[in-house]
Amino acid sequence: MSDTFPVEKFRSLKTPFYYYDLNLLQDTLDQVKKHGLSKGYHVHFAVKANFNLPILEIIREAGLGIDCVSGKEIERAIEAGFTPDQIAFAGVGKTDEEIRTGLYHNIFSFNCESIQEISVLNELAREAGKVANVSVRLNPNVKAKTHKYITTGLSENKFGVNPEHLPKLFKMLPNLKSVNLTGIHFHIGSQIRDLQPFKDLCEKVNLIQDRFEEEGFPLTHVNVGGGLGISYEKPDEEPYPDFEPFFNLFEDNLKLRDGQQVHFELGRSIVGQCGSLISKVLFVKEGITTDFAVLDAGMTELIRPALYQASHSVDVLTSDKPLQTYDVVGPICETSDTFRKGIKMPKVERGDLVAIRSAGAYGEVMSSGFNLREKVKAYYSDEI
Repeated sequence: MSDTFPVEKFRSLKTPFYYYDLNLLQDTLDQVKKHGLSKGYHVHFAVKANFNLPILEIIREAGLGIDCVSGKEIERAIEAGFTPDQIAFAGVGKTDEEIRTGLYHNIFSFNCESIQEISVLNELAREAGKVANVSVRLNPNVKAKTHKYITTGLSENKFGVNPEHLPKLFKMLPNLKSVNLTGIHFHIGSQIRDLQPFKDLCEKVNLIQDRFEEEGFPLTHVNVGGGLGISYEKPDEEPYPDFEPFFNLFEDNLKLRDGQQVHFELGRSIVGQCGSLISKVLFVKEGITTDFAVLDAGMTELIRPALYQASHSVDVLTSDKPLQTYDVVGPICETSDTFRKGIKMPKVERGDLVAIRSAGAYGEVMSSGFNLREKVKAYYSDEI
């Protein structure tokens, strides 16, 4: 059982709910500042990982920018106090309305993912009487060594411009008077634990940047995306990733020009470990080969196990009885509504509390109303 939770206070709260350890979030941000911001790097938090205002406000106060993938995320970033020059806007399918939102706020960069998108942005910017800053997202065909659903940098993926299409881009850019090319953008995937793919990315970035310069398009910044993973297996032993070798790798391998900025877009690595889904055991069901611990939280609150076959640690907060083997499942009428299969944990009874760990990223933000379930509440360590 983890000692990081105010269990007695949890007993009075209606489950399930999300709980965020803001002290751990601050410790994580301190590491990002120490090893990343100290080098002059610009780190944009990927708001798709967690859009809760208290989380965003702490991240803003730490000096990070924001990475958005929708118009509503831009509006949430502004609401949280981020300034437009801190906002990068990516996304393979930006609507005209979303593009106009970014234009209205004069954001730092539109990370454009197709040649047609750049052309559409040019037209919408012209109509608005503005010039939009563009960073071209390129697909470097780098294998990220992660789950196939969160790999984004292969030629078979939908993201980014294929380098083979650069001649067409170079030909059209001089005629687009309402866009200003400022950078190139990459993102190869998510939950990457092996740093080698990032080194491979640097090699591709260097080659592509040389090509842009040869064509007469100097760049003021390079955006290498994010994707650094966390430990879902041992969240207490590794409460945040080792940011030092991650940032050092880019310092050692990117060939930058004088005054050129490096931008990152980190999400999971910043907020993943600070959030947990707290749930109650509804029933203990005796099975043939294993017993089932049936929780009141399900895939509607945390879809990652069902969607990605993700494995989250499950801590029993209110039992120290001998270990027993369980399938930990939710109440939703889907077999995929299973958090863990065949895990050993202290024997539980109806009413025991459990914490599903490492749920601060892509947890609450991906919750749904399936089965007409109500959205659960979020609580923060500074308020309970």
